[in-house]
Amino acid sequence: MIPLNPHLASLQPYPPGKPIEEVKRELGLDRVIKLASNENPLGPSPRAIEALRATASELHLYPEGHAHELRHALSEALGVAPERLIFGNGSDEILMLVALTFLRPGTNLIMSRHGFIRPLQHATLVGAETKVIDVIPRNCEQDVEAMAFAIDGSTRAVYLANPNNPTGDLVHHERVRGLLAHVPSDCLFLCDAAYHEYCADREEYQDPLEWIDEFPNMLVLRTFSKAYGLAGLRCGYAVGHPDVIREIERVRPPFNVTRSAQVGALAALGDQGHIDRGIEVNRAGMVQLERGLAPLDVTVIPSAGNFLLVDVHRPCGPVFEALLRRGVIVRPMAGYSLPSCVRVSIGTEEQNAIFLGALEETLSEAKP
Repeated sequence: MIPLNPHLASLQPYPPGKPIEEVKRELGLDRVIKLASNENPLGPSPRAIEALRATASELHLYPEGHAHELRHALSEALGVAPERLIFGNGSDEILMLVALTFLRPGTNLIMSRHGFIRPLQHATLVGAETKVIDVIPRNCEQDVEAMAFAIDGSTRAVYLANPNNPTGDLVHHERVRGLLAHVPSDCLFLCDAAYHEYCADREEYQDPLEWIDEFPNMLVLRTFSKAYGLAGLRCGYAVGHPDVIREIERVRPPFNVTRSAQVGALAALGDQGHIDRGIEVNRAGMVQLERGLAPLDVTVIPSAGNFLLVDVHRPCGPVFEALLRRGVIVRPMAGYSLPSCVRVSIGTEEQNAIFLGALEETLSEAKP
């Protein structure tokens, strides 16, 4: 047996949302809806689809390593210098690159309980410790004050997802600033804003990009997977100080963002109307689900993203399986230390109605 990296012993493979095709094969179903992975129910922008069709004959060519066209278009859209940007195979890859660049044995990462599990896995892989901070029980709020208190001389990264996945918690911008003010200059503040577009108009939210000149140790992560509807292409990006970006670039694979991903993201970036329609569908769907869930024996955690965390007050595994048999895929949250919760993505009006009916039947079936 070839000796393994000893840090692998405590790692389990990341469990993605179950694919539609797999559920159809396993259960013999003709109709399956997937509300498990926070995907945009409207799909990609028609402009992105057309751009991908137009460049399909170029798939034999390697992509441009530094994503020149996308870099400069995004630079203009965000109002930041091109050298402040780095692109990844999803923003998850950038989190892994950050771990490779800044973490090592003897250092630690700080993050909230019930947070996105990948930063913890990346830290573990490179031998760093992860300090997981308990949430404030009310609505699973991230306790940023406790996170600030946990910072010590070995802390090299503080991770905050805002809004947070899977809870949907949105930390008020004044509290985020308070945490940021306590992060020392030799520690990276990772602000994961994957769901930025869904909460950008909220009073309690302030775009963290407005702070990057003031805090050179801050890295803001975003993605084209959610509001832009390009999850299948895997294109994420981060904005930070050029010195930080330069160091992360040293470990970035040369062709990590495919030609198709760059073309699709560039086209989607220019279709603000599609983004606006998706936000409206999400807003209406959130209301539809909250109203539909209110009479059921569940507790709904308020969300600022494109999903809801639902406490079904019983083990989530059997509820997940019962919903699968009814052709509805949601995400069981036992792996996030939420054993009685499922996460449901906001779908179209029809998809939301199907989910509500299936959940009501499932919960009624389970009653004695």
